[in-house]
Amino acid sequence: MKRLSLILIMVLAVVTPVITPSCTNLEEEVFNDLTPSNFPQTRSELIALVGSAYTTLYAWGQHNTYLSLQEVSSDEAMIPIRGADWIDGQQWYRVHRHEYNSNEESINNAWNFIYRGVLTCNNVIETLKAASSNPDGAVTQEEADAFIAEMRGLRALYYYWLMDAWGNVPLVVDLNEGEVQDPNPSNTPRAEIHAFLVSELENISGNLLREKSVNSYGRFNYYAAQALLAKLQLNAEVYTGVANWGAVVTACDNIINSGLYDLTPDYFDNFNADNDQGGIGTSESIFVIPFDAQQAPGFNISQMTLHYSSQATFQLQEQPWNGYCTLAEFYNSYDDTDARKGVWGDQQTRGNFLAGPQYTTDGVTPITDTGTEAADPDGDEVVFTPELNEAWPNALRQAGARIAKYEYEIGQGQHSNVDFQILRYADVLLMKAEALWRQNAGSADALALVNQVRARAGVADLPALTADDLLAERGREMFYEGWRRNDLIRFGKYNDEWEYKPASAPTVNVFPLPQPKLNTNPNLQQNPGY
Repeated sequence: MKRLSLILIMVLAVVTPVITPSCTNLEEEVFNDLTPSNFPQTRSELIALVGSAYTTLYAWGQHNTYLSLQEVSSDEAMIPIRGADWIDGQQWYRVHRHEYNSNEESINNAWNFIYRGVLTCNNVIETLKAASSNPDGAVTQEEADAFIAEMRGLRALYYYWLMDAWGNVPLVVDLNEGEVQDPNPSNTPRAEIHAFLVSELENISGNLLREKSVNSYGRFNYYAAQALLAKLQLNAEVYTGVANWGAVVTACDNIINSGLYDLTPDYFDNFNADNDQGGIGTSESIFVIPFDAQQAPGFNISQMTLHYSSQATFQLQEQPWNGYCTLAEFYNSYDDTDARKGVWGDQQTRGNFLAGPQYTTDGVTPITDTGTEAADPDGDEVVFTPELNEAWPNALRQAGARIAKYEYEIGQGQHSNVDFQILRYADVLLMKAEALWRQNAGSADALALVNQVRARAGVADLPALTADDLLAERGREMFYEGWRRNDLIRFGKYNDEWEYKPASAPTVNVFPLPQPKLNTNPNLQQNPGY
């Protein structure tokens, strides 16, 4: 039983996201009835007010929205078309091949998901400003200042995702003290958004929590702000044309030197169902989405990736959808001795992947698939092969190593208890290493940081660092955490040819603005190339 952290209590005080069982539809109730005249009058209303800005995050781990776009457009994940399964208008074929267009459902879903978070943060901020001036209200000025800083930080995260994915997006941060807001805001240049976010995070730092506790778990605190600053500056050259590697090191050092964070002894401690660790998280947890299968659902990775027959492996309450898998090239980028990879044919040993023969819960009895194609050389017994016979239109039902990074509990339902690590300490070490290396390719400190991460995985030290080494190590460590597309662009590899994807043009490094938004907002300009 998970301990309820303060943030989970806040979220439960608002509303639990309603997730449809479909593998392609996304519906979510949104708490948006906030007005300064009726909120907050009590402590419970104050908790609900702040929690409302976090509820949007619970769409993060679902299929067909932001995380799906980030992963399937990269070289570490894909969704093959398996006959009649996963056709979805060939959307995922296009996303993987960088042939996406402005009518993709996933692109519209992702845009809506993030802007819902932005607008809720704006509403909460303005409500707190008004409520703090009410002497009979439930919030003091000091509390309001702290909560407003937290909401500005969370809003910066939402805007970071928007800017990274679409580049020039509308920047709406001021409700103008009750004045009518322009219903059709225009694009803001990416460099201007970057400058605003850096300034925001620096300005709010004095009012953010500087602790790692039940009180701060899952909330946007000072260390989350520093990690996000590091991300902004790590990609500054992409976003603005001007690098700022020194600022990356400074932000990372603010986390490292706090003494509050460390690598976990076991990599998978970060991705177990009990990774909330009593409500404070693992030693790597900087900012997480605290999922709970019953009370705060939304992360259904088991449904998205496992084979239909894998229901017998983990005694799942519902049959999985047999969708997402990794690419053979990415799977083979791990040494067999790498503890993060997993063991061929052994689903009882944790790994980032399930590959090889699959068994029931006893680990001995093979699971079978009566729908196996005649062309499958393995027959009815389910064997996950890293190599696909083809990606579309007739990928074999058993083809592709499956995502197993996030613990599948025996007997679990559609949703996971694993809290999703949005920002974690190993990433901080690798960001600092990269920033040091980019300033001095012979940096011994950069090499030591990368080897510190590798040592935990049980693989040998690298004798030196190259760009390919850094990108590959980030891929192995940060697999399916939503950063691969970002990394590939920064290293100049996103447009390369890889499995089932031809070389692509630099114009696809940002997604097209969704057509439904262009249709309703005449002031929006589409990104070049679409």
